[in-house]
Amino acid sequence: MSLPVEIVFGVYLGVITGIVPALVAGTLGFVFKYVTDVTIPGLGVVVLSLAIAGVNGGLLALNDETIRSSERAPAILTAIVVVLMISLYAHAQGDRLGASAPKRISLKQLRDRTLSTDVIELVGGRGRVSVEVAGEVTDIEGYPPLPADTRAAILDGDWTFPADLPLAELEDRFAERLRTEFDLADVSVQIDEQARATVSAAPPTGALSKRVPAGKRAVSVSALVPTGIARGDVVRVITPDIDVEGAVIAAQSSGKPEPGAGAASTVVPPAGDDADSEDFRTDGGETDAPSPPAATAPTTTGGEGRVTLAVDRSEATDLLRADRGRVLVLSRGTCREYELTALLRRAGKRFRKVTVAAGGPLDGHTIGEAEVREAYDVAVLAARHDSWRVAPDGTQPLSAGDDLFVVGSRDALDRFAEVAA
Repeated sequence: MSLPVEIVFGVYLGVITGIVPALVAGTLGFVFKYVTDVTIPGLGVVVLSLAIAGVNGGLLALNDETIRSSERAPAILTAIVVVLMISLYAHAQGDRLGASAPKRISLKQLRDRTLSTDVIELVGGRGRVSVEVAGEVTDIEGYPPLPADTRAAILDGDWTFPADLPLAELEDRFAERLRTEFDLADVSVQIDEQARATVSAAPPTGALSKRVPAGKRAVSVSALVPTGIARGDVVRVITPDIDVEGAVIAAQSSGKPEPGAGAASTVVPPAGDDADSEDFRTDGGETDAPSPPAATAPTTTGGEGRVTLAVDRSEATDLLRADRGRVLVLSRGTCREYELTALLRRAGKRFRKVTVAAGGPLDGHTIGEAEVREAYDVAVLAARHDSWRVAPDGTQPLSAGDDLFVVGSRDALDRFAEVAA
């Protein structure tokens, strides 16, 4: 048979054999481009098309007795070339269609968990979701227990958010809102597809007197308070007679300036004085019964108000004589409070204080002899034998009554506490 006839015959065989490989190549090209924005390499298309053609029985059927002779080699080669050309063309068209499709889905969107549609409410043409706190609000290890009224307020609160957020971002927003509204030291939130939240929270750092450093005095001064002052900010109070710097431990502003408003400055004793009692009011007065805590914002709204800051004892007396001052906010940098605790918790670790029990496996041994890390999968951060020692080595002796701060997973800490304490 002549060469032109063999070529025409090969084109015919290539067309009928390449239909299925072309459909597969075009579909894969569209899906990959549409979802991942990635184009399949041409070599992959060639290999895939030849494999599909062989499995489908197309090119394998060419290898029968009627065309097995070397005279039909031009037809076989032509058929292979036609299959590859059709597959590459179909893949190019699918890739182009995937790139021009108006709605694109990314792998990140596929990985992000989203809310179930049955918990979304349409309000004003936009979706919203009400997050419900499921179960009890638990405490965070390393912090004091959460007050009962704060726990109840979190459970009974109305927590509404936009419904088009991934669950990860929704958890971050809910945690930030709880931290802001209740002035929490730390908070952890997990939300499922049904908008049910599991919350763990830590209370604020303590009462006013507990926030005053040793050797300092807290002085409250009337002033025009800038907007956005928060606890821990470093400010400078300027009066006609004195210029004082200190950390803010409380601030309040009306949001509406009232010229001429002023009040006498008040000094608050530091931690350990009688100001720690419940019937002490930080506004300078005394009351016979405890007053419910006011729901104040975490930052000031600006306007006339009062700023309470911790200053040296020598400066407290002069500052008390001033009826009014000017407040300048200074840069303090990043707050590192509780950073170690947060890092440990994000890594799935906790820390706990354990007292060595008499007659236990630790009593009368060193840390190395007891093989604390190997046997219990916890690490000793600090130990108190005669005095506190941070990061003790294996030679640290242990005896009944010694205190240890250990870090590890929750299960490991429970096992260690059962054995050692």
